[in-house]
Amino acid sequence: MRFICFFNQFNHLLVKPTGRELNRRKMACSRYEYVKTYEQDDTILPNVWIVIRIDGKKFHKFSKTHNFEKPNDENALNVMNAAATAVMQEFPDVVLAFGQSDEYSFVFRKETAAFKRRSAKLLTYVTSLFSTSYVMQWTKWMSVPLAYAPCFDGRVVLYPSNENLRDYLSWRQADVHVNNLYNTAFWKLVLESGFSNQKAEERLRDTLSADKNELLFQEFGLNYNNLPAMYRKGTILLRKRVISSGDNDEKGRKAIVPLHEDLISSHFWKSHTEILGKYVPGTYKASEALPRLVDLQLSTKQEQKQEKQEEQENPENLAGIS
Repeated sequence: MRFICFFNQFNHLLVKPTGRELNRRKMACSRYEYVKTYEQDDTILPNVWIVIRIDGKKFHKFSKTHNFEKPNDENALNVMNAAATAVMQEFPDVVLAFGQSDEYSFVFRKETAAFKRRSAKLLTYVTSLFSTSYVMQWTKWMSVPLAYAPCFDGRVVLYPSNENLRDYLSWRQADVHVNNLYNTAFWKLVLESGFSNQKAEERLRDTLSADKNELLFQEFGLNYNNLPAMYRKGTILLRKRVISSGDNDEKGRKAIVPLHEDLISSHFWKSHTEILGKYVPGTYKASEALPRLVDLQLSTKQEQKQEKQEEQENPENLAGIS
């Protein structure tokens, strides 16, 4: 350590240092610098899929405080989707995000060099960015004021093969089906049949999926498969070139698009080859109105483009000249 400090000082004799540089060197070569040796190397292995999954902390209380609709609140889910979109906009190396309820998974491509693949850096940045974006997006989707800020925790999981990654995402989507089917039956019993929470739990205890489907259809006339796909399958976020009706740009405009498809099937991976293959965003053709999440992105980009064009056409405004 002393040799390094001496060498640095000798090497910089050729150039007269500034006061700030002197202070920096003094700190760098201080006797306290040894504490850096306690930092652990958390660099992630190369050539593996990096998945960061965030989960809401005490979200049962949070949803009750903000009066979320049961069993699913479309607007609350869209706040999650909007926050996840903000994360993907910040990290181009996130090739796919998958969300349900109060959780979201972000898949970084194998070759990513973001934050030099440091696990703690990636985890804290994604989690904090998602949390703050959730707060910022709240008023765009929810009619009730935010009583307090939500909290999310996170974890980093590595998957070495494409098959491992697909199995992980299949597991999370299967979890959507299991939880949502149960919750749909549970809240039907509570809200429409007057069951107490305890009685509803007893009624559904040890029942299979077929039993819950039969209950919903026989007692409430509800075909579970007719529920919105977002509730049954979760939300997949992918980068696409969006082509809408009346759009003059044949190449489309880049946006992060929410999809509610069956990613367990091989058809999904054949339709979206950019995920596992060479990363070139596919095309999303909107037969109807664009999803609001996409429309907000494109509107924001258009506003930014117009502002930039106005600045170029009127440079005197930047100089404060009227």
